[in-house]
Amino acid sequence: MYDIGLLIISGVFMLIGLLVSSRLKSKFAHYSKEPLSSGLSGKDIAEKMLKENGIYDVKVLSVEGRLTDHYNPLDKTVNLSTDVYNGRHIASAAVAAHECGHAVQHATAYQWLIMRSKIVPVVQIASNLMSFLTLGLAFAAYSMPNMLNSMLLIFIVLQSAITIFSLITLPVEVDASKRALAWLDNSRITRSQEHEDAKDALTWAAYTYFVAALGSIATLVYYIWRFTSNNRD
Repeated sequence: MYDIGLLIISGVFMLIGLLVSSRLKSKFAHYSKEPLSSGLSGKDIAEKMLKENGIYDVKVLSVEGRLTDHYNPLDKTVNLSTDVYNGRHIASAAVAAHECGHAVQHATAYQWLIMRSKIVPVVQIASNLMSFLTLGLAFAAYSMPNMLNSMLLIFIVLQSAITIFSLITLPVEVDASKRALAWLDNSRITRSQEHEDAKDALTWAAYTYFVAALGSIATLVYYIWRFTSNNRD
């Protein structure tokens, strides 16, 4: 019964996640074919945005993969996938500016980014323990019912940490996109329809985080429901 509930929740949100991810990839493939009127590459845009925000201690690097772009606050690097780093299209402009938005957050001590960075180690431990203990939960459900409550309580605590991280990630990602779009507009790097296309691309990227957060909340609610139901029985 417990496995079935988790499988349903996982399956539903996995399907939604795949649909959103597929749409996101489609959007970026489309906007990767639309050249940027300014002619700047993702690298150029990233360096320009950092400089105009008074940030000189962050490096812009090229990394392998597709949609592997990220900002690393530990070594202060904006890591852009090869296509974004070299690309001179709307998609590269949107992604490069978004990742630099995180660098600006870091430089200005944006509270949600600081908070997220602090709980990363806790979330990593929680995720590893969840994976390790999943079989234990299933075993307790069918073979050791007396231990089930304790196992569920452990899962509630671990899942709570993961859910909090997912929720904190939302304002971090949305704010980074807002900073990126505002700067792209003010700098006249994206103009008229280009700006709307960049906004559309970043909006779909944000949807992936919303789906992840909803899936995490649903899983947490399931564990709490099973815990309370088991105590009533």
